[in-house]
Amino acid sequence: MPSMVTVFGICAGLTSLRMSLEGHLETAPSLILLAVLLDAVDGKLARYLDTASPFGAELDTLADFFNFGIAPAFILYHTLYLGTPSASIGWMAVMVLAVCCALRLARFNLSSKAAPSGAGNPDYFTGVPAPALACLALMPVFVHLSGWQTTDLPLLRAGYITGVGLLAVSTIPTFSIKHAKITRAQLPAIILVAIIAIICLMSYPWPTLIAANCLYLASLPVSYMLHREHIKRLQTAHAYSAD
Repeated sequence: MPSMVTVFGICAGLTSLRMSLEGHLETAPSLILLAVLLDAVDGKLARYLDTASPFGAELDTLADFFNFGIAPAFILYHTLYLGTPSASIGWMAVMVLAVCCALRLARFNLSSKAAPSGAGNPDYFTGVPAPALACLALMPVFVHLSGWQTTDLPLLRAGYITGVGLLAVSTIPTFSIKHAKITRAQLPAIILVAIIAIICLMSYPWPTLIAANCLYLASLPVSYMLHREHIKRLQTAHAYSAD
C-alpha cells in the first residue's frame, strides 16, 4: 500500500509536467502540492502498517527526486523563462535546484543507513527537506499566478531559486514534523488551524502558499538557534556525567 501511494505521487508529478506543457499553469503546481501530500501519507502509512522495506525506501527516493527536483524545475523554467531573453539564466538556476535536490536526497539516504536506529535528533532535519524545497522553489510561480508582480525580475528569481537549492544541501537544522506527537490538549488548536488553512487555500490559494513559504523561511533562524541550545545542553550534560 505505501508503494502504491508513492506511485500515485509519481503520476501526480508526471501529470504536472503535462499540465505545464498544455498551458494549465494553475493545475501544474497544484499537482506538485498533491505529490507533497502523498509523500507524507506513504511514510505515515508504512510506519502505521509496519511495512517499511528497502524497496519502498528506494522508490520513495526516486519519486522525491522527480516530484520535488525535476518537476518543479521544469515548471519554473517553462512558466517563467522559456522564450525569454533570460532563458539561459533561468535554465542554470533550475539545474542548480534539481542537482541540489539529488545531493540532498543522496546525503539523507546515506545518513539514514549509517546512523543506528534512534540516533540523532528526530525533531530536526539537516537542510531543507525535498518536499519543502519544492514548495519554496515554486514561490515565483505562486507570485506570478497571484498577479502581485508588476515587473519582470529574472535575475532576482534566478538568485532566489539558486538560494533555495543551496538551502537543501546546507547543514542548517530545520524543524521536522515527521515524528511529531500531538497531545489531546493540542488537538483542538491544531484542528482549528487546519480548518483555517484549508479555507484560506480554497479562497486564496496562491497568497496562502506565499504566506506559508514566508513563515517557513522565517522559521529557519529559529530552528538554528533552538538546535544550538539543544547541542549546548547535551554537551553540558555529557561534561557533568564525565565528571
